[in-house]
Amino acid sequence: MKILIADDDRVSLRRLERTLAGWGYHVQTARDGSEAWQQLAQPDAPKLAILDWMMPGLDGVEICRRERQLARERYTYILLLTAKSSKADIIEGLKSGADDYLCKPVDPSELELRLRAGGRIVDLQESLLNACRALKQQATHDQLTDLWNRRAIHEFLTQELSRSVRENAPLSIVLADIDHFKMINDTYGHFVGDGVLSEIAARLKRELRDYDRIGRYGGEEFLIVLPGCSTEDAVRQAERLRAAVQQTPFLLSNSTLSVTLSAGVAVSEGSRQFDVDSLLQRSDLALYRAKQSGRNRVALFTGQWLGDLPVAIDASAVAAAG
Repeated sequence: MKILIADDDRVSLRRLERTLAGWGYHVQTARDGSEAWQQLAQPDAPKLAILDWMMPGLDGVEICRRERQLARERYTYILLLTAKSSKADIIEGLKSGADDYLCKPVDPSELELRLRAGGRIVDLQESLLNACRALKQQATHDQLTDLWNRRAIHEFLTQELSRSVRENAPLSIVLADIDHFKMINDTYGHFVGDGVLSEIAARLKRELRDYDRIGRYGGEEFLIVLPGCSTEDAVRQAERLRAAVQQTPFLLSNSTLSVTLSAGVAVSEGSRQFDVDSLLQRSDLALYRAKQSGRNRVALFTGQWLGDLPVAIDASAVAAAG
C-alpha cells in the first residue's frame, strides 16, 4: 500500500521512510506542507498519510481540513505527528479531519499498529465503494449486454430532450430491432440467442460517438439517443448501425448465422419539438414501417400518416446519396 510521509525535518523524514519501507509500504515523501498537499490532491494519491503538524507552507492541520473539504469518493487516512500533547491540541487536530495522532518521539511499535488499523479502515472503505459501484451498475445496466437498461436510457432521453429544447438543438433517436430473433432462439437455443444479443450490442456501441447513449429497450430492441444529430446525420448513423450488424455473420460451432437489423428514426428538430412519449411513438412507427417494408432497413418517420400507417422513407437511399 502506498503511504505519504511529510516532515520538514530531513533526518526524521529519512528515518521514517526507511522504517515504513521495511514494513512493506511504498513510500512517497514531502518536505513541506505545500508539497504534501500537491501529492494528496492527485487522483492516484496514497490512501495513507503521515503528516507532521508543524511544517512550512501548510501545516498538517490545514492539509487535513482541505482534504476533508474535497469530500471525494476515495478516502485518505491521515495520521498527525505532533510534539503537542495537550488535550486542546489533540481535539483541534481531530476536529480538522485527522483520523489519528501520535506524539513525538514516535514509538515504532505503536506506529506500526496504528497504521495497520488505518489500513484496515481504508480497505473496508474501498470494499464498500466497490459494492456501491456494483449496485449502481446493476441498477442502471442490462446484465446480459452491459448496455444501459430501459429505465436508465429513458432518463437519459428525457434529460437530452429537455436540453435540446433549451438550446434549440436537434435530437434524434433510433429504435432498432433484431430481425426474426424468435426464430434464432427457437432454432439454435437461448444460449446462442444471448450470444447474438451481446455481440450485436457490442457492435452497435462501437459505432457511436462518446456522448451518444444506447440501451436495451426490450427483449431484442435497442434505443439509441443521438444528441445534436440532425435528420440527415441520424439516418446515416442508423444505416451504419444496420450495416455493422449485417456485414459480419456470426460464427457457430459448425456453421455461420447471418443476422439483420431493422431501425426506425425519429427527430426532434427546430420548431418540431416533441415530448419523450411522442418521440418514442414516432420511432416505433418508423420501425414498424421498416419491418413491413421487408426488414433489414432503416425507416425515417416524416411526421405524417397515410391512413393508419406512418409515412416513412427508406433511409438506405438517403445514406447512399450522401
